[in-house]
Amino acid sequence: MSLPESLRPGLKLPLVVAPMFLASGPALVTACCKSGVIGTFPALNQRSSEGLDQWLTQIRSDLDAWEAESGEAAAAFGVNLVVHKSNARLQEDLKIIVKHKVPLVVTSLGAVQDVVDAVHSYGGVVFHDIVNARFARKAASVGIDGLIAVAGGAGGHAGDWNPFALVNEIRQFFDKTVLLAGSLSTGRDIAAARMMGADMAYMGTRFIGTEECQVQDEYKDMLATSSAADIVYTPKISGVNASFLKPSLDAHGIDLVTHKKPDHVDFGAELDIEKTAQATTAKPWKDLWSAGHGVGSITDAPPASELIQRLKNEYTNAIAAFKENSL
Repeated sequence: MSLPESLRPGLKLPLVVAPMFLASGPALVTACCKSGVIGTFPALNQRSSEGLDQWLTQIRSDLDAWEAESGEAAAAFGVNLVVHKSNARLQEDLKIIVKHKVPLVVTSLGAVQDVVDAVHSYGGVVFHDIVNARFARKAASVGIDGLIAVAGGAGGHAGDWNPFALVNEIRQFFDKTVLLAGSLSTGRDIAAARMMGADMAYMGTRFIGTEECQVQDEYKDMLATSSAADIVYTPKISGVNASFLKPSLDAHGIDLVTHKKPDHVDFGAELDIEKTAQATTAKPWKDLWSAGHGVGSITDAPPASELIQRLKNEYTNAIAAFKENSL
């Protein structure tokens, strides 16, 4: 496994739980880390940079106390930074991340040398999400430590490349850590990602369906009753292609045949929690819910620790079965 040494302690399954807008918070992050997988959250899930500072203090304190009590090492945690000109908080949030020496930073919507250098200055690791080989090459050129291949079928702002093609092309020029995202919901899927050439799996939608995830119960209920056929991939909601649960669009009377695509894309406005919370019309992520094609594998919302143990068992069994039945 090609994985930075700093991320190995406490890791019991090659899995990063993706940072999900409005969904991931300290409770989910720490539950994941204590169970041996890397937990992450978007910096913008806190309404201010001061709040981000508080969350990082809380996460570190919780994990330190657990390690002292259990005698075990927790897995690393990470923060997602939106590296886009419309994110007015980028520089202030980056300073806070450097202050706390966050082990992993996941960058989105921009691979910038200054951000990578700032994280590397204290020994941190940078993973960057990409949807095609062109963006992968650009990210690799600024010295990132890992590429997150967001393939077709992923939730949120997703790509449309086949995962085999995406991982294979990346591996032609990138020999560092590769993570695969898109429709992964089981331990068997994690094993398959490893077989395809990825070092780790990157799983989001499945963890919306956990007790610690901070979304409405109605959202979790919809996940448990939906399948891949209920996912629509469209630019008409967010302004760029993203995956959404059609039943949540139907609930707000949105018909994609007649619904107009936004005139422009402003990630700063879209990801402004304060404005989103006060919106009087249905908003992406808050009211119009996202999920990936793997939603059909979700039937419950257990504690994250229980789900992770299930994934570990499935992963181990899948590898053993492959070895037993290989030619």
